[in-house]
Amino acid sequence: MRIRKTAEHRKAEIVDATLRLAGELGPERLTTEAIAGAVGLTQPAIFRHFPKKQALWSAVAERIGSVMEARWAKGQQGDATPLGQIRAVVVAQLQLIQKMPAIPAILFSRELHTRNQGLREAFFGLLIRFHRIVADLAARARAAGELRGDLEPDDAAFLILGLVQGLAIRWSISGRSFDLAEEGSRLLDLQLRGFADRPVRVRREEAMS
Repeated sequence: MRIRKTAEHRKAEIVDATLRLAGELGPERLTTEAIAGAVGLTQPAIFRHFPKKQALWSAVAERIGSVMEARWAKGQQGDATPLGQIRAVVVAQLQLIQKMPAIPAILFSRELHTRNQGLREAFFGLLIRFHRIVADLAARARAAGELRGDLEPDDAAFLILGLVQGLAIRWSISGRSFDLAEEGSRLLDLQLRGFADRPVRVRREEAMS
């Protein structure tokens, strides 16, 4: 007997398909017809769950945000040093972008920058929270003597955020031609050593575990 899926299950399927297709086709080329075909529904059925396209993009932003927040929280668990936790959080973010290429595709899209204020605000809020986490960890690392005493935690966080964003752009426009997390780990090692009073090497296993 065929089991009828709940509305929440259907919504989750639609959001998953939107994320996958946004990464494959780009947000501008993504249509409700393509989403409907991917989940085996009609276009009117999509609109029953998401009456406006903006509502669908809001659900996409919420999904991305919840996954990001969970990964950031996991990166701060365990007994790693503050510097090790910075590395774990950054690597987790890069791994997520690599797994979910719709993230940079949406960030670079007109859908985000000109058409959907709610989506833009949601992603800006995520960037602010990511910066705050890294800045707080940088402050702890500085207090522990892992980072230079004259390094402002907010500045360190902005520089690390710039590394993540720059890598995501290079990875995206290169056709995803390299391992984003591996390259990010290498460059972050260099950046963190530049932030330190003395040569510091954060063990990769602290971030990869």
